[in-house]
Order: sequence, then structure tokens, then C-alpha cells
Amino acid sequence: MASPSGRYLEITYRDGRPIAGYLYLPRKQGDVSVRTERRQHGLLVDYASDGRPIGIEITAPRKLALEELNRVLREIHQAPASDAEIAPLAA
Repeated sequence: MASPSGRYLEITYRDGRPIAGYLYLPRKQGDVSVRTERRQHGLLVDYASDGRPIGIEITAPRKLALEELNRVLREIHQAPASDAEIAPLAA
């Protein structure tokens, strides 16, 4: 379910452990990723054709620190994430 900010976290599990995550950012209908930018700590930012960030792939969810994610969110002009928003990654 999307939060009031229009973003939501999707997690892929294997054997009950998170192996990947994707933070969906606010999107327009029909948005697709046309460019991906690699960031630190296993984070990949996807961009729409008009340059808007539309999602962040989290390739090492069990190693992700909130501060690292929030640094990337600041760099792409998005609101910071809360502990509660990424808590499912620590499951």
C-alpha cells in the first residue's frame, strides 16, 4: 500500500529473508525506467524519461542503514525515510 507520500516499499524474500527491495517513488501513470544510476551501498536509482526519480532498488537489504538510504533520498530531492518505513527490510 502506498503511503501518503505516494511511495511504498516492495520486498522480495527467499527462505524468509529479504534478498532485494524496491522503494517506489511517486510516479505518473505509464512511467517506466529509462535510466538507472548506481549509488553507494547497493542502491540503484531508476529515472523516468523526463529525468524524475521513480524508484530505488535495494540490492543488499539486510546491510542497508537508514542514513545511507536517506542520503540518496536527499540527493534526489525526496523526503527522508523513517525507521518504520524500512523496518520490513530487517525482518
